[in-house]
Amino acid sequence: MQGQDGERDRHGARNGGDPSPGTPAGTSAEVPPGAPAGTPDAEPRRGRPRSAAAERAILDAVIALLEAGEPLAGLSIERIARTAGVGKATIYRRWSDKEELFVDAVRDMEPDDPPVSGTEGLADLRVMLESLRTRGLAQRSSALLHNIFAQMKSHPKLWDEYHGTVIAPRRLAMQEAVRRAVAAGELRDDLDVELIDDLFVGPMLVRTVHRPDAPLPDDLADRIITALLQGLAPAARV
Repeated sequence: MQGQDGERDRHGARNGGDPSPGTPAGTSAEVPPGAPAGTPDAEPRRGRPRSAAAERAILDAVIALLEAGEPLAGLSIERIARTAGVGKATIYRRWSDKEELFVDAVRDMEPDDPPVSGTEGLADLRVMLESLRTRGLAQRSSALLHNIFAQMKSHPKLWDEYHGTVIAPRRLAMQEAVRRAVAAGELRDDLDVELIDDLFVGPMLVRTVHRPDAPLPDDLADRIITALLQGLAPAARV
């Protein structure tokens, strides 16, 4: 999820700066989608930072409309722009389509992804499992988030965008942590990395997604890791 300044690295290639309200037509730095490449306005203007306030207003507008009961399928860029008090071009400078915007809005409502060391194995796995538990708690406590995810799954293009930009990177990060744990001798090296990852993530997903009434205690991540490391076979009797 992005920070409160609204900036996001994957939007960094887009042009910067919003004109102040009331900028006369033809003088705006914003370029509507499909503007002819040879026109002066189609050229990116460098050196002007994007307006974090405008980006914040757009995300807030999406959330406000959803809170008011608007379905995802019924939201249009025009409606979002009016609610945010910006032009459509302001939105398109940051997001290529509705799906990309909606995913950022969802990420804005979810808890932040915690930082991981990128060098540890089991320690990073534990942090990411705890993050999964925290997001599960957030969905349980927010009727809006729960409703949005239910709607997203019925819109393949939107769900694919969320999966590609949010879920897939998280899964890749988990697998990299597994590899580090294997290299450090914390996990056995004769199993497929994806299988090991599934063994860690699976129990947490069952609790957070498939069993919404199941408890999510604070120590759940530690209990999952401990159970996997110790194995499920009974201790040998002396």
